[in-house]
Amino acid sequence: MSRATVFALPGYRRLLAGRTLSFLGTALIPTALTLAVVKATGDAGDLGIVLAAEFVPQLLLLPLGGALADRVPAQRVAVAADLVRGAAQLVIGIELLSGAVRITDLAVLSGITGAAVSFGVPTMSPLLTAVVPPERRLPANSHFGVARGLALVAGPGVAGIVVVTAGAAWAFLLTAVLFAVAAGTLAGVRVGRRERPRTAVPFVRDLAEGWQEVRRRPWFWMSLCGHGVTNFAAGVLTALGPLIAVHGLGGEGVWVVIYQAGMAGMVLGAFVAPRLPVRRPLVAGSACAALYALPLVTFAVPVALGRCGGGYMGGRGGLQRRHAGGRRAQRALADDPPTALRSRSAGPRRFVRRAAVPVGAAARPRGRRAGRGAHGGGGAARGRRGPGGGGQPGGRRAARCPRVLGPPSFGYGGAISDMRSPTV
Repeated sequence: MSRATVFALPGYRRLLAGRTLSFLGTALIPTALTLAVVKATGDAGDLGIVLAAEFVPQLLLLPLGGALADRVPAQRVAVAADLVRGAAQLVIGIELLSGAVRITDLAVLSGITGAAVSFGVPTMSPLLTAVVPPERRLPANSHFGVARGLALVAGPGVAGIVVVTAGAAWAFLLTAVLFAVAAGTLAGVRVGRRERPRTAVPFVRDLAEGWQEVRRRPWFWMSLCGHGVTNFAAGVLTALGPLIAVHGLGGEGVWVVIYQAGMAGMVLGAFVAPRLPVRRPLVAGSACAALYALPLVTFAVPVALGRCGGGYMGGRGGLQRRHAGGRRAQRALADDPPTALRSRSAGPRRFVRRAAVPVGAAARPRGRRAGRGAHGGGGAARGRRGPGGGGQPGGRRAARCPRVLGPPSFGYGGAISDMRSPTV
């Protein structure tokens, strides 16, 4: 299948362009928001509140987003999600320009952004399915993966440059423009009609079916629990890391460089991981995910910028090895669950993976009181989650994994945004 043939598909260019702009806008937010809060108050508790405010709506609403993507045209949902995110970023930018920064306002607007993410993310698969026929989806997925990777690498750098040179407000205004253009581009895509069940299914039943699709595969469920442990560590790092970098390592530019190194490690890991000859991808991915202990340790002890950046790069690269194993598992499930259930079952998967992030974010105030060494415990916990540890299929204590998170207590369920390229 030639590259030209894929780009010749009606609407594909606009879809790719629109999603690329959305990816870039999403990649700008973490750096801009973090530096804005650190510069405004410099308080770990405030930073934790704002970032957790974005994660919690995703956890609560992702199940609804997945089910909604099966019942409402995905294009309308995606356009609305981009417009809402753009409006929220615009208001944040205007407030920062006015000089009256209120943490409550930032938390509320971040929550609105997170809610929009929870409805926008599940639309990726239905959109790609509607525009690209099955025999051409492999190169299409590759294009979206490249676009996402470029956005992840370029986003933090662009946000950092704008924040340092012009101010955080202009970074948010730029993000608002990107989302607005992305929504307009996507609105012009002609999407074919999608087959829908003839019998209407109650909304609550949609959510229940999504959970059943995940829970009836124990190996998959246990792997998701391992993702939860990793994301708890990520929540701790994104909470305390910026404060340590800005106040202890040299300023805002230092955190931008470290974050950029992490994104570069993620893209490098995404390129290398699928090419490694691995017989048991999920077990190998679990071992590589333990590398996320590196950035936690480097931030916990006084080390130079290069070591912090290198540790973060290695940790994110290790996570991509794990994601490669997860993508193989998703390919194994390409036709199971059926197409009609994929969006709603994607919600529970993302919920389990992301549920620990707000918990890690809540550790920020405690870390502020405990001092710089607060990172160390999270790193040790992350390092014990290898293939011989709990929570991983093939590990001796894998059966204990569901006890870590407990049984799901509510319908489905989102990093600020799950920007992985869609697998359909």
